[in-house]
Amino acid sequence: MRKIFYLLMISILGLASCNDDDSVNNVVVDFTFTHTWDGIAIDNNNLTTIEVTNENGEIMNFTRLRYLVSRFELVSNNGTTFAFDGYKFTDLSDASSYHFAPENNTVPAGTYTLKFIWGFNEEDNIDGEYLDLNSASWNWPAPLGGGYHFLQMDGQYNINTSPSNYNFHNGMARVSETPPVFEQNFVEIAFIAPIEISSNASIEVIMNIAEFFKNPHRWDLNVLDTPLMPNYTAQKMMQDNVETVFSLGAVTQ
Repeated sequence: MRKIFYLLMISILGLASCNDDDSVNNVVVDFTFTHTWDGIAIDNNNLTTIEVTNENGEIMNFTRLRYLVSRFELVSNNGTTFAFDGYKFTDLSDASSYHFAPENNTVPAGTYTLKFIWGFNEEDNIDGEYLDLNSASWNWPAPLGGGYHFLQMDGQYNINTSPSNYNFHNGMARVSETPPVFEQNFVEIAFIAPIEISSNASIEVIMNIAEFFKNPHRWDLNVLDTPLMPNYTAQKMMQDNVETVFSLGAVTQ
């Protein structure tokens, strides 16, 4: 009789345990990036035709705009971190690259904050490591520290007066050439605003391209247009300015 009672209790506890597992509401999360110039949408339809005026008063356009972000994390109220594999390479001429769906994208429903890395951090920024980025000619030159670009933005400025080219490229910062000394230049983008997730959700992140040229450094393309990759001061200014480029948009559930 005791044996039967013992087996019955084990069965009841097992059912209770199953019910507890079933009660966890797991949801699927992905990310969508939209791009603006101070609220004016920029996408594959108008990237190469739109003209904008930066904070310094220069009229500029775009022939190319590509960037990389990585190490997406959602941090819950109790401090638990859910890290997502992979990185997001966005080419504004390709609308399909605006969306990022990590493979391990399931989290419990709850309240979170979002953070990610602008570019690659020191651990991930390994020269020649990623075949898809290699084929996209995304490599940062070895004499400048190697690894990969974080940003390529190209076009012309002073459109209506004397048009000149600019190449606004961001990556590793070279401190000195001889001896070769390099400095990591990535940024952790962390949002304070809470994100309530109750069901499968798509989180919008907005890039305001205008911020690259105004906050905290007002960019003068007449002084800093090309070449910027080997220019340590320019690279550190870009690192400062990118901190205000991104904001949270809508959460679609």
